Amino acid sequence: MNDRQTHIEEPGPSELHSALVAHEMKRAGVWIALGIAVALVVLLAQPILLIMAALVLATMMDGGTRLVGRIAPIGRGWRLTIVLLAVLAFLVYTFYLTGSSLAAQAQAMRVIVETQVTRIGGWLQRLGVSTTPEDFKNLATQAMSSLGRVTAAVGTVVGIITSSVMMLVLAIFIAVEPKLYERGVAWMLPMNKRVSFYAVADRMGWTLRRLMFGRLIGMAVEGVGVWLLLWAGGVPMAALLGILTGLFAFLPNIGAIISGVLIILVGFSGGTSIGLYALGVYLVVQIVDGYLIVPMVAKRATDLAPALVLGAQILFGALFGIMGLFLADPIVAMIKVYLEERSKALEAERGSIIVTQSTG
Repeated sequence: MNDRQTHIEEPGPSELHSALVAHEMKRAGVWIALGIAVALVVLLAQPILLIMAALVLATMMDGGTRLVGRIAPIGRGWRLTIVLLAVLAFLVYTFYLTGSSLAAQAQAMRVIVETQVTRIGGWLQRLGVSTTPEDFKNLATQAMSSLGRVTAAVGTVVGIITSSVMMLVLAIFIAVEPKLYERGVAWMLPMNKRVSFYAVADRMGWTLRRLMFGRLIGMAVEGVGVWLLLWAGGVPMAALLGILTGLFAFLPNIGAIISGVLIILVGFSGGTSIGLYALGVYLVVQIVDGYLIVPMVAKRATDLAPALVLGAQILFGALFGIMGLFLADPIVAMIKVYLEERSKALEAERGSIIVTQSTG
């Protein structure tokens, strides 16, 4: 008998039907897909963050719409219109009617901060510290310039306005009919994954609404409280400091430090007594917000560890700039919700397997 007839042919390394080749091809495909995904995230960081910001903004709109619905049982479109008009009226009143005075105060504040930084540098030099005022200025410049690569792409006024308009329009579209887009994402998933997706999406929406509601309440309390208390104590630029404090309150931990430094620098520019009063106002407002408002609202919704939030802000701020700072807290909250819901689903699956094995 011919040797070729007795020998059983097996697939070689170049044969795609080989189990070894198929296995290695799958592994290579996974790594290639992972590399492409990382590259796309890096290249598309700015639009991805804009979409995330639009989702957070849409969640805030949805929360306001639900709140109006408790008072006025009207259509969702009308309730969303009321929310948008109220926000627009507030912005017009804040930046148009008081725009000229705030602009003048902002220019004066810049001069005051530079003067105070120079005084601190001179005081440290007299104490023997080899740090000059220019070092402080260079440090501040480096800190502002190292906020990330993403903001450099939209650093111009036109880029900022365009990105803001796109984000606002996208958020309004999502807030008008959020379930429509939720069903669209679920349609791309397998049938057996859609129930868990809806559960995770609902939980994320609820968590973000609570988180943003607590953040807005904290911003209002800190901004208005600082403004009124500084105004009553005769601290210069009380209105501008109140607005900046309210805006920076959106960034937990880091925002409080920035606003506190500004309040103290401006306060001590008016004298030691006014500076100490401004420091006391800052401490009182932070204590009220940190120990009363945040535990009652934000921490009950997310229960995020302060160190975790601060670490995420440092990481996202270094990678993605100011936008990363704003989105660090919501992104960490959504990741936490997903991991919790995934853990619950796995525990339920293990429980069902154990029950099946015990009954079998």
